Amino acid sequence: MNRTIRTIIGYALIITLLIVAAQSVFGTAGPEEIVLSEFQTRLDDGDFAAVRLRPETDTLEGFFETPEDISAAEPDVSANYPGEFEAELSQQLTNTANITFASVPVNTSFWSFIVGILPFLLLIGVMIFFFTQMQGGGNRVMQFGKSKAKQFEKDQIKVTFSDVAGLEEAIEELAEIKEFLETPEKFQAIGAKIPKGVLLFGPPGTGKTLLAKAVAGEADVPFFALAGSEFVEMFVGVGASRVRDLFEQAKQHPAAIIFIDEIDAVGRHRGAGLGGGHDEREQTLNQLLVELDGFEDNSGVIVMAATNRPDILDPALLRPGRFDRQIIVDRPDLRGREAILGVHAKGKPISEEIDLKVLARQTPGFSGADLANLINEAALLTARRDGKIIGMADLEESIERVIAGPERKSKVMSEDERRLTAYHEGGHALVGYALPNADPIHKVTIIPRGRAGGYTLALPQEDRSYARRSELTDKLAMLLGGRTAEEVIFVDPTTGAGNDIEKATEIARKMVTEYGMSDKLGPLKYGSGSSEVFLGRDYGHQQDYSDEIAAEIDREVRALVERAHLEARQILETHIDALHRIAELLLEEETLSADEVIAVFHDVDKWTNTDQETDRLVPPIKGGTEATVAASRTEI
Repeated sequence: MNRTIRTIIGYALIITLLIVAAQSVFGTAGPEEIVLSEFQTRLDDGDFAAVRLRPETDTLEGFFETPEDISAAEPDVSANYPGEFEAELSQQLTNTANITFASVPVNTSFWSFIVGILPFLLLIGVMIFFFTQMQGGGNRVMQFGKSKAKQFEKDQIKVTFSDVAGLEEAIEELAEIKEFLETPEKFQAIGAKIPKGVLLFGPPGTGKTLLAKAVAGEADVPFFALAGSEFVEMFVGVGASRVRDLFEQAKQHPAAIIFIDEIDAVGRHRGAGLGGGHDEREQTLNQLLVELDGFEDNSGVIVMAATNRPDILDPALLRPGRFDRQIIVDRPDLRGREAILGVHAKGKPISEEIDLKVLARQTPGFSGADLANLINEAALLTARRDGKIIGMADLEESIERVIAGPERKSKVMSEDERRLTAYHEGGHALVGYALPNADPIHKVTIIPRGRAGGYTLALPQEDRSYARRSELTDKLAMLLGGRTAEEVIFVDPTTGAGNDIEKATEIARKMVTEYGMSDKLGPLKYGSGSSEVFLGRDYGHQQDYSDEIAAEIDREVRALVERAHLEARQILETHIDALHRIAELLLEEETLSADEVIAVFHDVDKWTNTDQETDRLVPPIKGGTEATVAASRTEI
């Protein structure tokens, strides 16, 4: 029996059951049925006020009260009689006193029949429409286990590798997959096997999904795309069923590509949950592992996936034979940012005076999505002022909007708050300018923007992958420059330095516990991440050291911050006149550029403190830190 016949039989049974249920719901209870002798007894006792005789059905029907229309009323009691007694019963009832008698034939007209079965016809019609819609609409109600992947052909995707900039290495790796799909004999001739899976990982906004779209636009094979969260539903077994259906669809073609975005939704490390290991998500992952590299041959299917969190993926998913090629999609460098800006500037009226290389130097640490947003914000700003050409002022304002948020021009600040903010930001700028290893000051403003009442923007001159200890200690001092300026000028500090103190404490703790930059504690890592990945970041840190070491860590962190605080105070007190100058200029101009900052600090030399307590004589150590590419920003 094929599937169609089974489906029809199933629907017929369901409709039958629903009709029976409808009869019990829509049907009436009907009159009380008794035998003829009992009917005559009750008639003699005077229980009935009216009696109706139905000759066609040999039925006597009694009414406790006389109805207005005896021919159409619903009786209270009924009884069947032999047909040969009809004349005798009719005569007897006609002669009975105090009884309304009528002999009424049954209404068997066509319309009365239709009215009687109309509810059931409506019910059957609704059911037929419902099941027809389910079939015509992809059987959405019954087919939970069907894959939700969308299939794209080459002509449906307009994105190609030429639309992707700043990711040359990733494009080279993915172009190899395209070449294999087009000319597999070239690789098979030397016994090479194409990777079964390609994992794209990196920070958010760096272009992982864009690369997948480019592969779909370049490869002349069916491309199936869906998100990892689309596998799992509330019904048990649905995720695994969808994985099977997805690969069955892909295997129907000689070659195909499957792209799973945000695969960490189903690919997390197994056995890490609090409620046991065998849950719906893990069943889905198990099925995915089997489909990637199991008994069946999937040589024509290539699986691509993207994630921001490769560290939480199950090891079985990353082993050779499954996702055996892993491509990092990182933030672009200077040349990459220039190329990305060029891609997004296409088709927009950019002023000829704008040098994209200069713009790229002002955006260290920006991802591809940030740069796209930068150009779009500049275009919006140009349209807002009814301009026709996007100028450098629009782009610089856009950079600041991406970094710190929009200006809060409506925020009213008192003169005391403006003066406090001017000295706070002036303190950041002066300490950052004086320290030899701090990033150059790019801009200082006391105009509120985003959540900040003002900010000092320091940008590195070049992209860096490492940060020296001397650079981190100078950054600590610069972060505390605003708070220290408040102490020097106003004696009574404010809450405006909360963000600065938080950042300084975080950097100092990482220097001690992660980067091994403490002479007392040595080059050791203190504290390890928890294997319970479902507990979240707030609970994922384990203390694998003694309480004595914990106390020593606290002392070292405090020492680093206090030394930076002391150094910032020495710089500010030494160059107090420069601090007053920049504060007064900020109160007058509100925003200062890099050249204006240099002009204000014309008599400030680079700081050369020889005090042993400030760690100034400690030799720089290369490596051991995270990439320091993001723009340094301090806020009040």
